[in-house]
Amino acid sequence: MKTAIVTDSNSNITQKEAKELGIKVVPMPFLIDGKQYLDDVNLSQEEFYEKLRGDVQISTSQPSTYDVGEIWTELLKEYDKIIHIPMSSGLSETCNTLTHFAESEFKDKVYVIDNQRISITMRQAVLDALKMTKEGKTAEEIRDYLLATKMQSSIYIMVDTLKYLKRGGRITPAVAMIGTLLKIKPVLQIQGYKLDQYAKVRKLAEAKKVMSDAIAHDLDTRFKELREQGKMALALAHTQNEQEAMTFKAELEQRFPDLKVMCVSPLSLSVACHIGPGALACAAFITY
Repeated sequence: MKTAIVTDSNSNITQKEAKELGIKVVPMPFLIDGKQYLDDVNLSQEEFYEKLRGDVQISTSQPSTYDVGEIWTELLKEYDKIIHIPMSSGLSETCNTLTHFAESEFKDKVYVIDNQRISITMRQAVLDALKMTKEGKTAEEIRDYLLATKMQSSIYIMVDTLKYLKRGGRITPAVAMIGTLLKIKPVLQIQGYKLDQYAKVRKLAEAKKVMSDAIAHDLDTRFKELREQGKMALALAHTQNEQEAMTFKAELEQRFPDLKVMCVSPLSLSVACHIGPGALACAAFITY
């Protein structure tokens, strides 16, 4: 039995990497001033941020079920079943839409897995699923593992500017103005579902300490047994802030020498459009 792995560009896996890995990545669509763009197809990271900094309207959208169905149909000519890992249902309706579509049109052939991931944690879930296929695990075994481990990850994100949270309606203009005057840098968290506030700081050094301490707390509590078993790892993400991300990587490696930093990569554009450039994120998660 052969199982194909499908995900979307929220996994931080590029189209080039997807070809090298032997998986399919569905490009996430964006509407920019009413025109549709596809992540990593006709919209690069550089073009995205150039447009984001301008006075344009940017919104996320769902992949077409028709286009996804075409991908599934083509893969099922070669594979017996498909594991499709979309972004967390807590951050988008894409997962629910594709789940209903799979159950009605591809029942028992396509499993849409809501393992509550995004960006660097989602990337790891995809790589874990791919590793399991190479070990000969069935689609059902992979599905069950991804669902069983779906809450075993944490992401903390420092936002450099309040401009984009205000633009997206996540904070009021008054709060944004006061926060900007006080030079507040909010630290947000994703624990599988929504993007929520975690702390408020004023300096980058404070933000990194808050995030590092939060990861340490998670590793000492929620993930204690998994860490002792050698199953936990770290990763970093950023929005056009690679140099600081690499500095933070070295700091985390020094603080957590028993954990491997799996990657440092650009943050998913679906998250980036709400928080803007200059953000820095770190995550802890289970690895297979």
